[in-house]
Amino acid sequence: MNIAYHMPSLDTIYAQRTIFYGYKNAFEDLEHQFFTFSSGDDLENFLKKNCIDIFITSSHFYYRKYLNLNVIKKYRNKGMVLFTKIDFWNSPLSSLRINEPKSLKDDIKTVQLIKDGLLGDVFFHVVEQSDERMEGFEKETGYKYSTIPLAADKITLKNEYNKDFVTDISYIGTYLHSKKRFFNDCVFPLKDKYNLKLYGQDWTSGDRLKGWIQKIGQYYNIQYLKSIQKPKLQLGDEAKIYSSSTICLNVHEENQKKYGGDCNERAFKIPLCGGFEITDDVACIRKYFKVDKEIVIAKNQDDWFEKIDYYMDNPDKRLEIIEAGREKVLREHTYHNRVRQIIKIYDEV
Repeated sequence: MNIAYHMPSLDTIYAQRTIFYGYKNAFEDLEHQFFTFSSGDDLENFLKKNCIDIFITSSHFYYRKYLNLNVIKKYRNKGMVLFTKIDFWNSPLSSLRINEPKSLKDDIKTVQLIKDGLLGDVFFHVVEQSDERMEGFEKETGYKYSTIPLAADKITLKNEYNKDFVTDISYIGTYLHSKKRFFNDCVFPLKDKYNLKLYGQDWTSGDRLKGWIQKIGQYYNIQYLKSIQKPKLQLGDEAKIYSSSTICLNVHEENQKKYGGDCNERAFKIPLCGGFEITDDVACIRKYFKVDKEIVIAKNQDDWFEKIDYYMDNPDKRLEIIEAGREKVLREHTYHNRVRQIIKIYDEV
């Protein structure tokens, strides 16, 4: 099959980068043709040239900027199926996050496009069906949405110990204001007792400022600004860090812990790489993994520090959990699994 994946900017340094490559690698490994539609492409020519079967995009305003839905509709009438990742119906995200959309329910124009059948054939989100943030979508629009969680990229991420990344405790991720309190209370104090390594984007005020500038550059397709920052890590470096750390931390946003319907890629990437994961408590992780058998969840701050100390003092106790977690991800939570789910949905349309 011919798959088009809408990725407005290939210069992004944030989570969409690894999600994109996860899907790209999985589709190609499963012998599908994968085409990337980005800001420099002409939509009509792109669709005419590539004979797309599935076009994957988003209702996000940044993605919509580059879509002519009438052109899309012409090719949908010829058999192309449009998969659209929708925004939260009831968004808990701060309006200060300039790259995040408002609640979909308040976006009258976008809701009308959905009702008119212009914005998609299939709608999906990473969140589970019971999540309050999506309550009202189906009733108001008349469409259901599928849950397609995030996953891990088994092509890029290997179990790859590397002495250059050996440490007691590691964390890979972007510094987000919504995680500030947890970082201050539960992550930064660990450096007083253990060798703690932090990797990722926006850990300094200068990088955060450049991150804002870069997002503006990407939105307006300004050549220099859209690539002003490069990723701090190569795609394969994550695996080396996870494989070489005694404990790998996973931290979620406060709204993820509150509503419980979605988790980040780290939940799946750490076990895939043979890392030992201790994560904060997000309800859906308990659906994806057997707690204390395939993953370790800390229920609160005291539990967080107790579990870190226990497994640092008893590293052999990690081994069965590491192996079981890796087997679970390989069986159920790679992007290969998500691609097969997309193809199954396509076949049922």
